[in-house]
Amino acid sequence: MVYDLIVVGGGAAGFFAAIEAATQNPKLKILILEKSTKLLSKVRISGGGRCNVTHNCFEASTLSRHYPRGQKEFKQLFRTFQASDTVQWFERRGVELITEEDGRMFPVTENSETIIECFQREAQKFKIEILITTEVSSITKSDNDFVSCSRDERKFSSKKVLIAIGGHPQYSSYNWIKSLGHTIIAPIPSLFTFNDPSKEFTDLMGVAVQDAEVKIAGTKFSSRGPVLITHWGLSGPGVIRLSAWAAQYLHEINYKFTALVNWTGEETEESVRNLFKEKTRVEGKKQIMSHPLFQIPSRLWEKLCTKAEVGEKMMWAEAPSKTLNRLIEFLVRSPFLIQGKTTFKEEFVTCGGVDLKEIDLTSMESKRVSGLYFAGEVLNVDGETGGFNFQSAWTTAFVAATAISK
Repeated sequence: MVYDLIVVGGGAAGFFAAIEAATQNPKLKILILEKSTKLLSKVRISGGGRCNVTHNCFEASTLSRHYPRGQKEFKQLFRTFQASDTVQWFERRGVELITEEDGRMFPVTENSETIIECFQREAQKFKIEILITTEVSSITKSDNDFVSCSRDERKFSSKKVLIAIGGHPQYSSYNWIKSLGHTIIAPIPSLFTFNDPSKEFTDLMGVAVQDAEVKIAGTKFSSRGPVLITHWGLSGPGVIRLSAWAAQYLHEINYKFTALVNWTGEETEESVRNLFKEKTRVEGKKQIMSHPLFQIPSRLWEKLCTKAEVGEKMMWAEAPSKTLNRLIEFLVRSPFLIQGKTTFKEEFVTCGGVDLKEIDLTSMESKRVSGLYFAGEVLNVDGETGGFNFQSAWTTAFVAATAISK
């Protein structure tokens, strides 16, 4: 039960680090300890079972801007290992990635099992040992070795330990790490959708606008991208990205706020007003409701017209200014009184975790305990949706593995 490296956590960061450490130093005796019965569970369900491996953004500084927590640190880390390195890493192991229009990258098979099989194949090749249903309850250091104790009182010794347990909603899940002398930033949800209890738009569930802007009223928080109307409120990449950047603020106000949606994307109140004047002048006899503008889906356009009291057969030339003003308002500032959020439990992402100030970013080694390393979401880092959270896992795991292998 004596190892060179024990990896705590059989998820994305844990497997990647173990494989990379073994690749760089095949002599290492490595053990992965996973508390559940399932290995790589987030990899399996990511991207609807397709596994959104990374994002097609191959410039370190630009890539780092997609991280609400860890932006400054990743600007440095991505100079060592970034998205293009991830693509090459998988290609060298027989896994080709493809890029979708929005920049998300998936295995060419569009099946997460391709990534899982790659990891399992590599682990087997390097004789990396794996134990499931083995939850680490404490780690102590004596002389130069660590002793990791499991809940069933089994003990494992190693020269180095990498903690890659992922994010957890409960602060208590980090207590054993805190006992090693590390500061834990309280974990709170990131990446969630907005609940609208009024259900006013429920009849439009499934309708999506490809380019909309969502703002949180009274703040500077805003996000632009696809917005999806659901039976519980608002979803889609534009909303989920906003939830990441505003995660701490929204947690503080208990997820009760007004979301303002600009369904036109980039248009302003003034530009919409000018277009309406032009429509009235040039197409005065055209019916407003039956001719949607700004590529807004017809059902949503009709809903906004109805809310603005635009008559079903009302023409541009006969529409009162008051009615057009209301329509402008609903187009660029549709208010949604949000109360609560919906988090997909399987894909739960936290902001919070081990304070990055206590980590040496050149090695991912603890500044508190020598020989102790961290990778992945256990750290106080999180990215937007679109492959960024996996990329932070691969990057921190690579940097840690490189230091460990030496």
